Amino acid sequence: MTLDTWLGSLRPLLVAAPIFGLAIALVAWHGGFQDLYVTSLALATCVVMLALLAQIVARLGAGEVGLDIIALLSMGGALAFGEYLAATIVALMYSGGQHLENVAEGRARRDMTALLSRAPRMATRQRDGQMQEIAVDAISIGDCLVVRRGDLVPVDGTVNDVMAVLDESALTGEPLPAKKNPGEAVMSGAANVGDLFNMTATNSASDSTYTGILRLVEAAQQGKAPMARLADRYALVFLTITVALALLAWWLSGDPVRSVAVLVVATPCPLILAVPIAWTAGVSRAASSGLLIKGAKVLEGLSTIRTLVLDKTGTLTDGRPTLRKISTSWPEDEFLRLVASLDQASSHVAAKALVDAAHARNLSLVPPEAVTEKPGEGIAGTVGDKTVAIGGINYIASACGVKIDSEHTPGTLAAAVAIDGKFAGILLFSDQLRTGAASALNGFKQLGVNRIILATGDRAVVARQITAGLPFDEVRSELSPEQKIEIVRDEKKRAPVMMIGDGVNDAPALAAADIGLAMGAHGSAAAIESADAVLLTDRLDRIAEGIEIAHACRRIALQSVFAGIGLSVGAMIVAAAGYLTPVQGALFQEVIDVAVILNALRALRIRPHRVTA
Repeated sequence: MTLDTWLGSLRPLLVAAPIFGLAIALVAWHGGFQDLYVTSLALATCVVMLALLAQIVARLGAGEVGLDIIALLSMGGALAFGEYLAATIVALMYSGGQHLENVAEGRARRDMTALLSRAPRMATRQRDGQMQEIAVDAISIGDCLVVRRGDLVPVDGTVNDVMAVLDESALTGEPLPAKKNPGEAVMSGAANVGDLFNMTATNSASDSTYTGILRLVEAAQQGKAPMARLADRYALVFLTITVALALLAWWLSGDPVRSVAVLVVATPCPLILAVPIAWTAGVSRAASSGLLIKGAKVLEGLSTIRTLVLDKTGTLTDGRPTLRKISTSWPEDEFLRLVASLDQASSHVAAKALVDAAHARNLSLVPPEAVTEKPGEGIAGTVGDKTVAIGGINYIASACGVKIDSEHTPGTLAAAVAIDGKFAGILLFSDQLRTGAASALNGFKQLGVNRIILATGDRAVVARQITAGLPFDEVRSELSPEQKIEIVRDEKKRAPVMMIGDGVNDAPALAAADIGLAMGAHGSAAAIESADAVLLTDRLDRIAEGIEIAHACRRIALQSVFAGIGLSVGAMIVAAAGYLTPVQGALFQEVIDVAVILNALRALRIRPHRVTA
């Protein structure tokens, strides 16, 4: 157990000690027991001072000078000059402030902590007709798992038989249940809000989505924001000024109590308390929208981004082929039903698009029979009483003994279909622009992003086609991973840069950027590991919301700093002039502490505006 953890567990007792001492002192004062009055106040104060001293010594050993030294000096000075009541009030206010900080941070982290606490630990595996309760870590790829209503999906996998209805709100921030048809992927950590379903594990627990999220959450709970480090960076300077002002007040007035009053109101709690709470609350708020950020430092960095570099496939676009057009003389639904039924047996990237399109039209698919597949060419089989084949233009032309003319736009994939040995039609697939991409890009512009650059390895003609009408300042195509890094480095010379990508080839550029953000819903593990933030939903507008949250957190933190420090400095001057007693100073400082903490917690209620096109 670390010292901070140990002191954290003692904080309720440290709050109780001065309360108990004040209660005894009140009784002693009314009874005329002066010695008991002094002893109870002194002992209560000393309990808090000892805990504070241990914390200060530990930080000094780590090379850190903390502003808590001022609190120790104020309590020690008050005891030394007979201001016992003031010393105990300072002890109560200090320990109470620390406890209040813990409570506030706990509230700020609630969304992040919720992710940790709900991690699936057990799963039900079906094997040899028997169902077994096993630990999640014991799941192997290919295991058949049973997910009951109310259970969490234990690992990543695919739905086997019936449609699954899942609550993915803890992962993606989407409030509505998601429907997953047989063959579709499901993410670990989603809750089953529908009927029981079976699934096949496609990842082990350690490689699944939810475990990766937990690693990000743990990382997010560690880092300090640069603004929060201001208290550490300037602690020695502020301490020197405070002590100098306290000694000056004593020297000019000849009254040591004035120096105690100065010390009491000097602690810059807006930096110690409010700034970390504001950024922690912002990280938590972003997590509830499906944007996981690796710490307060990254969130503060988001507020400074002026250039955005995006990958195309899987970032600006869905990254998956979508059925775009059907050209056939057959009835379209019957044509689609036949080819989608056959493609249920295929692992080709376009096969799922066909099956999804058939499901979207509520077509009844049947299992294909006598299936043969030539990898990279096509697949053939029997669907009902029809012989169906689908594949490349040359594959079907050769099978039918005819010439097939198929002109299609760049960036589309064409597949030909034969039914009962005769050419039957053409299917066109394309990678579609993400829904809401245009409004999201305009939203970035509204939030102060001056340059938006597309950096893709795809062909120039495809890049131009997909970006037509979008607010890109520059489009770079046919890039290698090394060239993407060079673009990021060149842009960093001009302004802070955020890179958004999803593939393995994006990982180096994500690491090179000031902020790297990975599309985590379908992104590669390499991209996610090298990124500073991960988007768990496919909506680009959530990134714009994250930037807006960062801007709002910065405003809130600065408000707390300027207002709190201004009030503290003013109170120090008043105390040095003799118009504020130590007791009054302690009470006034606590009012400041509560005010700035409550202001910092406003970050939990940030409601980003929906960007407009």
